[in-house]
Amino acid sequence: MIQETFLYPPKPQIGDRVAVLSPSSALPAVFPAPYELGLRRLRAFGLEPVEYPTTRQWNSSPRERAADIHAAFADPSIKAVIASIGGDDQLKVLGCLDPEILRANPKPFFGYSDNTNLLHFLWSLGIVGYHGGAVMIQWGRPGRMHPMTSESLRRALFEHGAYELTLPEAYTDEEKDWKEPRALDNEPDMAPADPWVWDGPAVRVAGPAWGGCLEIVDFQLRASRYLGPLQAYQGAVLFLETSEGLPSAKFVYRVLMCMGERGLLQRFGAVMVGRPKAWSLDVRNRPDDKRRYREEQREAVLRALDEYNPHAPAVFNVDFGHTDPQVVIPHGGEVVVDAAARSITVIY
Repeated sequence: MIQETFLYPPKPQIGDRVAVLSPSSALPAVFPAPYELGLRRLRAFGLEPVEYPTTRQWNSSPRERAADIHAAFADPSIKAVIASIGGDDQLKVLGCLDPEILRANPKPFFGYSDNTNLLHFLWSLGIVGYHGGAVMIQWGRPGRMHPMTSESLRRALFEHGAYELTLPEAYTDEEKDWKEPRALDNEPDMAPADPWVWDGPAVRVAGPAWGGCLEIVDFQLRASRYLGPLQAYQGAVLFLETSEGLPSAKFVYRVLMCMGERGLLQRFGAVMVGRPKAWSLDVRNRPDDKRRYREEQREAVLRALDEYNPHAPAVFNVDFGHTDPQVVIPHGGEVVVDAAARSITVIY
Protein backbone atom coordinates (compact mmCIF):
# COMPACT_ATOMS: atom_id res chain seq x y z
CA MET A 1 0.00 0.00 0.00
CA ILE A 2 1.32 3.46 -0.93
CA GLN A 3 1.76 5.82 1.99
CA GLU A 4 -0.07 9.15 2.05
CA THR A 5 2.68 10.90 4.02
CA PHE A 6 6.41 10.63 3.51
CA LEU A 7 9.32 10.47 5.92
CA TYR A 8 12.50 12.41 5.22
CA PRO A 9 15.27 10.13 6.57
CA PRO A 10 17.88 11.68 8.90
CA LYS A 11 20.67 13.48 7.02
CA PRO A 12 24.34 12.50 7.18
CA GLN A 13 26.88 14.83 8.77
CA ILE A 14 30.46 15.64 7.86
CA GLY A 15 32.64 12.65 8.71
CA ASP A 16 29.87 10.07 8.36
CA ARG A 17 30.14 6.79 6.47
CA VAL A 18 27.97 6.32 3.37
CA ALA A 19 27.37 3.17 1.37
CA VAL A 20 28.30 3.14 -2.32
CA LEU A 21 26.35 0.38 -4.04
CA SER A 22 25.79 -0.91 -7.57
CA PRO A 23 22.12 -1.96 -7.43
CA SER A 24 22.07 -2.04 -11.24
CA SER A 25 25.27 -2.33 -13.25
CA ALA A 26 28.69 -2.83 -11.63
CA LEU A 27 30.46 -0.53 -14.10
CA PRO A 28 33.06 0.42 -11.47
CA ALA A 29 34.61 -2.95 -12.34
CA VAL A 30 34.87 -2.01 -16.02
CA PHE A 31 35.71 1.70 -15.77
CA PRO A 32 37.54 2.21 -12.46
CA ALA A 33 38.92 5.68 -13.33
CA PRO A 34 35.66 7.72 -13.16
CA TYR A 35 34.58 5.66 -10.18
CA GLU A 36 37.76 6.33 -8.21
CA LEU A 37 37.53 10.02 -9.14
CA GLY A 38 33.97 10.05 -7.83
CA LEU A 39 35.07 8.44 -4.56
CA ARG A 40 37.77 11.09 -4.09
CA ARG A 41 35.24 13.86 -4.62
CA LEU A 42 32.79 12.19 -2.24
CA ARG A 43 35.54 12.22 0.41
CA ALA A 44 36.07 15.91 -0.39
CA PHE A 45 32.40 16.38 0.57
CA GLY A 46 33.45 15.15 4.02
CA LEU A 47 31.92 11.69 3.69
CA GLU A 48 33.61 8.29 3.92
CA PRO A 49 32.43 5.92 1.16
CA VAL A 50 32.02 2.25 2.07
CA GLU A 51 31.89 -0.37 -0.68
CA TYR A 52 29.96 -3.64 -0.53
CA PRO A 53 30.63 -7.02 -2.16
CA THR A 54 28.73 -6.33 -5.39
CA THR A 55 29.81 -2.71 -5.87
CA ARG A 56 32.58 -3.87 -8.23
CA GLN A 57 31.31 -7.40 -8.88
CA TRP A 58 30.36 -7.80 -12.53
CA ASN A 59 27.22 -9.84 -13.25
CA SER A 60 26.17 -10.18 -9.64
CA SER A 61 22.72 -11.66 -9.14
CA PRO A 62 19.67 -9.63 -8.11
CA ARG A 63 19.65 -11.49 -4.79
CA GLU A 64 23.29 -10.60 -4.12
CA ARG A 65 22.63 -6.94 -4.88
CA ALA A 66 19.56 -6.98 -2.65
CA ALA A 67 21.70 -8.41 0.18
CA ASP A 68 24.02 -5.40 -0.14
CA ILE A 69 21.05 -3.02 0.00
CA HIS A 70 19.81 -4.80 3.14
CA ALA A 71 23.25 -4.62 4.75
CA ALA A 72 23.71 -0.93 3.96
CA PHE A 73 20.31 0.11 5.28
CA ALA A 74 20.57 -2.09 8.39
CA ASP A 75 24.06 -0.87 9.40
CA PRO A 76 23.59 1.97 11.93
CA SER A 77 27.01 3.41 11.05
CA ILE A 78 25.91 4.02 7.44
CA LYS A 79 24.07 7.35 7.12
CA ALA A 80 23.23 7.44 3.40
CA VAL A 81 23.25 5.13 0.37
CA ILE A 82 24.55 6.31 -3.02
CA ALA A 83 24.42 4.44 -6.33
CA SER A 84 27.61 4.11 -8.35
CA ILE A 85 25.67 4.35 -11.64
CA GLY A 86 22.50 3.07 -13.33
CA GLY A 87 21.88 0.04 -15.52
CA ASP A 88 18.91 -1.85 -16.91
CA ASP A 89 17.75 -4.70 -14.65
CA GLN A 90 17.27 -3.24 -11.17
CA LEU A 91 13.58 -4.11 -11.41
CA LYS A 92 14.57 -7.73 -10.68
CA VAL A 93 16.30 -6.66 -7.46
CA LEU A 94 13.09 -5.24 -5.98
CA GLY A 95 11.50 -8.68 -5.73
CA CYS A 96 14.40 -9.79 -3.51
CA LEU A 97 14.06 -6.90 -1.05
CA ASP A 98 12.61 -7.20 2.43
CA PRO A 99 10.52 -4.02 2.84
CA GLU A 100 10.63 -4.29 6.63
CA ILE A 101 14.43 -3.85 6.68
CA LEU A 102 14.18 -0.61 4.70
CA ARG A 103 11.12 0.62 6.59
CA ALA A 104 12.83 0.04 9.95
CA ASN A 105 16.06 1.74 8.84
CA PRO A 106 15.17 4.69 6.59
CA LYS A 107 18.17 6.39 4.99
CA PRO A 108 18.66 8.90 2.18
CA PHE A 109 19.16 7.06 -1.10
CA PHE A 110 20.68 8.88 -4.08
CA GLY A 111 20.47 7.62 -7.65
CA TYR A 112 18.68 8.09 -10.95
CA SER A 113 18.17 6.35 -14.30
CA ASP A 114 17.63 2.63 -13.48
CA ASN A 115 17.69 3.58 -9.80
CA THR A 116 14.21 4.98 -10.39
CA ASN A 117 13.15 1.43 -9.48
CA LEU A 118 14.50 1.65 -5.93
CA LEU A 119 13.13 5.18 -5.55
CA HIS A 120 9.66 3.84 -6.36
CA PHE A 121 10.13 1.00 -3.88
CA LEU A 122 11.00 3.54 -1.17
CA TRP A 123 7.95 5.63 -2.16
CA SER A 124 5.79 2.56 -1.52
CA LEU A 125 7.23 2.50 2.02
CA GLY A 126 6.61 6.20 2.59
CA ILE A 127 10.34 7.06 2.48
CA VAL A 128 11.70 10.08 0.61
CA GLY A 129 14.53 9.24 -1.79
CA TYR A 130 16.65 11.52 -3.96
CA HIS A 131 16.54 11.37 -7.74
CA GLY A 132 20.01 12.41 -8.77
CA GLY A 133 23.66 11.89 -8.02
CA ALA A 134 25.75 8.92 -9.18
CA VAL A 135 29.32 8.43 -8.06
CA MET A 136 30.65 7.76 -11.57
CA ILE A 137 28.71 10.55 -13.31
CA GLN A 138 28.07 13.61 -11.14
CA TRP A 139 30.93 13.11 -8.67
CA GLY A 140 33.12 11.59 -11.39
CA ARG A 141 32.51 14.37 -13.93
CA PRO A 142 35.58 15.10 -16.11
CA GLY A 143 37.64 18.12 -15.08
CA ARG A 144 35.60 19.10 -12.00
CA MET A 145 32.10 18.76 -10.58
CA HIS A 146 29.65 21.21 -12.07
CA PRO A 147 29.01 23.93 -9.45
CA MET A 148 25.21 23.72 -9.80
CA THR A 149 25.29 19.94 -9.41
CA SER A 150 27.62 20.19 -6.41
CA GLU A 151 25.45 22.76 -4.66
CA SER A 152 22.27 20.75 -5.17
CA LEU A 153 23.90 17.53 -3.94
CA ARG A 154 25.34 19.23 -0.86
CA ARG A 155 21.99 20.74 0.07
CA ALA A 156 20.12 17.48 -0.51
CA LEU A 157 22.69 15.50 1.48
CA PHE A 158 23.24 17.77 4.46
CA GLU A 159 20.46 20.35 4.72
CA HIS A 160 16.73 20.55 5.36
CA GLY A 161 14.41 23.09 3.81
CA ALA A 162 13.51 24.78 0.54
CA TYR A 163 15.79 25.09 -2.48
CA GLU A 164 14.68 27.09 -5.52
CA LEU A 165 15.85 25.66 -8.82
CA THR A 166 17.56 27.95 -11.29
CA LEU A 167 18.34 27.85 -14.99
CA PRO A 168 21.98 27.21 -15.94
CA GLU A 169 23.64 29.40 -18.54
CA ALA A 170 25.01 26.36 -20.35
CA TYR A 171 24.55 22.59 -20.41
CA THR A 172 25.72 19.50 -22.26
CA ASP A 173 24.21 16.19 -23.19
CA GLU A 174 27.45 14.85 -24.72
CA GLU A 175 29.40 12.53 -22.45
CA LYS A 176 33.07 11.64 -22.71
CA ASP A 177 34.09 8.16 -23.85
CA TRP A 178 35.62 6.44 -20.82
CA LYS A 179 37.60 4.19 -23.17
CA GLU A 180 39.72 7.20 -24.13
CA PRO A 181 42.88 7.46 -21.97
CA ARG A 182 42.45 11.18 -21.16
CA ALA A 183 38.65 11.28 -21.00
CA LEU A 184 38.61 12.69 -17.47
CA ASP A 185 41.19 15.44 -17.93
CA ASN A 186 38.99 18.29 -19.14
CA GLU A 187 35.45 19.48 -18.54
CA PRO A 188 32.91 18.69 -21.26
CA ASP A 189 32.13 21.31 -23.89
CA MET A 190 28.97 23.21 -22.98
CA ALA A 191 26.27 24.84 -25.12
CA PRO A 192 23.73 27.59 -24.30
CA ALA A 193 20.84 26.20 -22.29
CA ASP A 194 17.34 26.73 -23.62
CA PRO A 195 15.06 28.40 -21.05
CA TRP A 196 12.28 26.61 -19.23
CA VAL A 197 9.12 26.36 -21.33
CA TRP A 198 5.80 26.64 -19.50
CA ASP A 199 2.41 25.39 -20.64
CA GLY A 200 -1.02 25.15 -19.08
CA PRO A 201 -2.75 27.25 -16.43
CA ALA A 202 -0.80 29.79 -14.35
CA VAL A 203 -1.46 28.12 -11.00
CA ARG A 204 0.64 27.06 -8.02
CA VAL A 205 0.83 23.34 -7.23
CA ALA A 206 2.57 21.77 -4.22
CA GLY A 207 2.77 18.03 -3.71
CA PRO A 208 5.07 15.03 -3.35
CA ALA A 209 7.24 14.32 -6.37
CA TRP A 210 6.83 11.03 -8.24
CA GLY A 211 8.47 9.83 -11.44
CA GLY A 212 12.05 9.67 -12.64
CA CYS A 213 13.49 8.16 -15.82
CA LEU A 214 10.58 7.65 -18.21
CA GLU A 215 11.86 4.33 -19.56
CA ILE A 216 12.02 2.94 -16.01
CA VAL A 217 8.61 4.39 -15.15
CA ASP A 218 7.45 2.33 -18.13
CA PHE A 219 9.01 -0.77 -16.49
CA GLN A 220 7.09 0.03 -13.30
CA LEU A 221 3.84 0.43 -15.21
CA ARG A 222 4.32 -2.93 -16.92
CA ALA A 223 5.34 -4.82 -13.79
CA SER A 224 2.66 -3.01 -11.75
CA ARG A 225 3.78 -4.63 -8.48
CA TYR A 226 5.07 -1.42 -6.94
CA LEU A 227 2.25 0.95 -7.90
CA GLY A 228 -0.40 1.96 -5.41
CA PRO A 229 -4.06 2.86 -5.76
CA LEU A 230 -4.73 5.78 -8.06
CA GLN A 231 -5.81 8.07 -5.23
CA ALA A 232 -2.31 7.84 -3.74
CA TYR A 233 -1.03 10.04 -6.58
CA GLN A 234 -3.75 12.67 -6.38
CA GLY A 235 -2.16 16.12 -6.42
CA ALA A 236 1.42 14.82 -6.70
CA VAL A 237 3.97 16.42 -9.02
CA LEU A 238 4.97 14.15 -11.90
CA PHE A 239 8.57 14.54 -13.08
CA LEU A 240 9.95 12.64 -16.06
CA GLU A 241 13.21 12.61 -18.01
CA THR A 242 14.65 10.43 -20.76
CA SER A 243 17.98 8.63 -20.95
CA GLU A 244 20.85 8.00 -23.34
CA GLY A 245 18.60 5.41 -24.98
CA LEU A 246 17.05 8.40 -26.80
CA PRO A 247 13.47 7.08 -26.84
CA SER A 248 11.39 8.34 -29.72
CA ALA A 249 8.61 10.88 -29.33
CA LYS A 250 6.21 8.11 -30.27
CA PHE A 251 7.45 5.99 -27.36
CA VAL A 252 7.18 8.93 -24.94
CA TYR A 253 3.61 9.57 -26.03
CA ARG A 254 2.65 5.91 -25.69
CA VAL A 255 3.97 5.68 -22.14
CA LEU A 256 1.94 8.75 -21.18
CA MET A 257 -1.07 7.42 -23.10
CA CYS A 258 -0.92 4.21 -21.07
CA MET A 259 -0.66 6.25 -17.87
CA GLY A 260 -3.76 8.13 -19.00
CA GLU A 261 -5.72 5.00 -19.88
CA ARG A 262 -4.79 3.60 -16.49
CA GLY A 263 -6.30 6.72 -14.91
CA LEU A 264 -2.90 7.72 -13.49
CA LEU A 265 -1.82 10.69 -15.59
CA GLN A 266 -4.98 12.57 -14.63
CA ARG A 267 -4.08 12.44 -10.93
CA PHE A 268 -1.04 14.69 -11.04
CA GLY A 269 -1.35 18.34 -10.15
CA ALA A 270 1.67 19.47 -12.18
CA VAL A 271 4.24 18.01 -14.57
CA MET A 272 7.97 18.70 -14.86
CA VAL A 273 9.92 17.37 -17.84
CA GLY A 274 13.68 17.12 -17.81
CA ARG A 275 15.92 18.70 -20.42
CA PRO A 276 16.10 15.91 -23.02
CA LYS A 277 19.36 14.15 -23.69
CA ALA A 278 19.56 14.17 -27.48
CA TRP A 279 23.06 12.74 -28.06
CA SER A 280 24.85 9.55 -27.12
CA LEU A 281 28.08 7.80 -28.00
CA ASP A 282 26.02 5.54 -30.28
CA VAL A 283 23.83 8.29 -31.80
CA ARG A 284 25.88 11.47 -32.26
CA ASN A 285 23.17 13.84 -33.38
CA ARG A 286 24.05 17.18 -34.94
CA PRO A 287 22.65 20.41 -33.43
CA ASP A 288 19.67 20.54 -35.82
CA ASP A 289 18.86 16.90 -35.08
CA LYS A 290 19.05 17.59 -31.35
CA ARG A 291 16.70 20.55 -31.64
CA ARG A 292 14.20 18.48 -33.61
CA TYR A 293 14.38 15.65 -31.09
CA ARG A 294 13.70 18.01 -28.18
CA GLU A 295 10.80 19.69 -29.96
CA GLU A 296 9.20 16.39 -30.94
CA GLN A 297 9.45 15.10 -27.37
CA ARG A 298 7.81 18.23 -25.97
CA GLU A 299 5.01 17.98 -28.54
CA ALA A 300 4.43 14.34 -27.54
CA VAL A 301 4.12 15.25 -23.86
CA LEU A 302 1.80 18.17 -24.61
CA ARG A 303 -0.39 15.96 -26.79
CA ALA A 304 -0.82 13.46 -23.95
CA LEU A 305 -1.50 16.17 -21.38
CA ASP A 306 -4.02 17.86 -23.66
CA GLU A 307 -5.89 14.55 -23.94
CA TYR A 308 -5.69 13.37 -20.32
CA ASN A 309 -4.76 16.24 -17.99
CA PRO A 310 -5.17 19.68 -19.61
CA HIS A 311 -5.58 21.40 -16.23
CA ALA A 312 -2.04 20.59 -15.04
CA PRO A 313 0.70 23.19 -15.53
CA ALA A 314 3.75 21.76 -17.26
CA VAL A 315 7.34 22.99 -17.38
CA PHE A 316 10.01 21.68 -19.73
CA ASN A 317 13.86 21.77 -19.79
CA VAL A 318 14.33 21.34 -16.04
CA ASP A 319 17.83 20.03 -15.33
CA PHE A 320 17.16 16.87 -13.29
CA GLY A 321 17.91 14.21 -15.88
CA HIS A 322 20.73 12.67 -17.88
CA THR A 323 22.14 16.04 -18.93
CA ASP A 324 24.80 18.16 -17.22
CA PRO A 325 24.38 20.00 -14.85
CA GLN A 326 21.93 17.98 -12.78
CA VAL A 327 19.83 19.04 -9.80
CA VAL A 328 18.37 16.63 -7.24
CA ILE A 329 14.62 16.04 -6.98
CA PRO A 330 13.32 14.65 -3.65
CA HIS A 331 11.23 11.64 -4.70
CA GLY A 332 8.29 11.66 -2.29
CA GLY A 333 9.45 15.02 -0.96
CA GLU A 334 7.49 18.19 -1.58
CA VAL A 335 7.92 20.12 -4.81
CA VAL A 336 6.25 23.46 -5.53
CA VAL A 337 5.57 24.28 -9.18
CA ASP A 338 4.41 27.89 -9.39
CA ALA A 339 3.42 28.52 -12.98
CA ALA A 340 2.28 32.06 -12.16
CA ALA A 341 5.67 33.01 -10.68
CA ARG A 342 7.54 30.77 -13.16
CA SER A 343 9.42 29.13 -10.29
CA ILE A 344 10.17 25.64 -8.99
CA THR A 345 11.08 24.95 -5.38
CA VAL A 346 12.03 21.58 -3.92
CA ILE A 347 12.06 20.67 -0.25
CA TYR A 348 15.17 18.76 0.79
